[in-house]
Amino acid sequence: MTGAALSPVAARRVFLALTVTRWFPVGLVVGVTTLLPIERGLSVAETMLAWSVMGFVVFALELPTSGFADAFGRRPVFIGAAVVNVIASLVYTVADSLWAFALAAGLMGIFRALDSGPFDAWFVDTVHASTPGADVGRPLAVRDTVLGGSIAFGALVSGGLVLWNPFGFESALLLPFLVSSGLTVVHLVAVVILLKEPRTRLDATGARRAVASARQTPVVIRDGLRLLRTNKVLRGITLVEVFWVTAMLVFESFQPIRLAEILGSEEQAGALMGPVASVGWGAFALGSALAGMASSRLGVARTAILARILNGLGAVVMGLVAGPAALIAAYLVTYSLHGSAGPMHSALLHREAAARNRATVLSMNSMIAFGSLSLIGPLLGWLAGVGSNQLAMICAGAFSMIGAALYLPALRAERERARLVSKS
Repeated sequence: MTGAALSPVAARRVFLALTVTRWFPVGLVVGVTTLLPIERGLSVAETMLAWSVMGFVVFALELPTSGFADAFGRRPVFIGAAVVNVIASLVYTVADSLWAFALAAGLMGIFRALDSGPFDAWFVDTVHASTPGADVGRPLAVRDTVLGGSIAFGALVSGGLVLWNPFGFESALLLPFLVSSGLTVVHLVAVVILLKEPRTRLDATGARRAVASARQTPVVIRDGLRLLRTNKVLRGITLVEVFWVTAMLVFESFQPIRLAEILGSEEQAGALMGPVASVGWGAFALGSALAGMASSRLGVARTAILARILNGLGAVVMGLVAGPAALIAAYLVTYSLHGSAGPMHSALLHREAAARNRATVLSMNSMIAFGSLSLIGPLLGWLAGVGSNQLAMICAGAFSMIGAALYLPALRAERERARLVSKS
């Protein structure tokens, strides 16, 4: 239902509640997403190819969908995203071919493009409607904590579901996906009931604004490319994403595949990946905290370089180890370094952005990440097919370390900034 905007306290409760309903289902399947298609007959190369569709869809819709929420209202767009999420989850659960999994991945891409911005925008606008200029940084930070906790708990439950398999499904991996699909419906119902905002009139004017937003896409891309061409520091920072996502494919996509290879069973790997992924999110949070402390001594750029090198080295080690315990240990260390790199990269990115172009900078960074993910994923899948999973992981980790060099212009700029400050 729509109506008067919620109070800041009520909006915060809804914000956190819907964060749980949105991300807990993700936690249920995060550790077994690449295992299900392989168990159903897809090769590693086909699995990576199917998943690349999501990245291409998000890349294509990142900017065109940005104006939909402003034109039609946050609530309708967020509800639409939740509906697509239900469909995508169901399609993925029953998929048994490359094309079916690719379709599910494409639907997930649509969901992510629609879902990414409207919810935060709704919360900030709802708070500011009754308390103009109110600081929303703290509740946004709490949301991130709730998000991580929801995924971690979901992953832990997932491992238990795989082990339990009370209905004797042919595949024990199926139960987490069924429960996740059911909970996406719960999320949709929760959004419809809880999310309120002043009624937005859906008329021709709104449609024209949405079309105008989509037409602005080439302009935004052109302006973004011009900005990257003229700003060497920003160009280096954003291109780090090409190398970063290569390492991410190792510890997010290849980790469960390699674990299943070592254990000889996708189901055993699925049961183990639940608690492993749960602890991984704790390691991620610890890495973020340690990076914050390190940056106060080393500087943001040096910390970013160190985290990028060590994260890539961790991915290489994941490809080299031969036992499950060593693989899990390497994964946890690598994931903590992933957590260390994120805040430093964001800080450097925001240093080079101004109010007039911040949205463009963030969109370009995101588009480079998703575009690279979709191109490199199938390449690593092919490498795993002609060589081995270990070869793909080692090559990806080694390649990702090259990205550290792209932070050097930011390091020089940081030194120059410090020198000017000391002189003044």
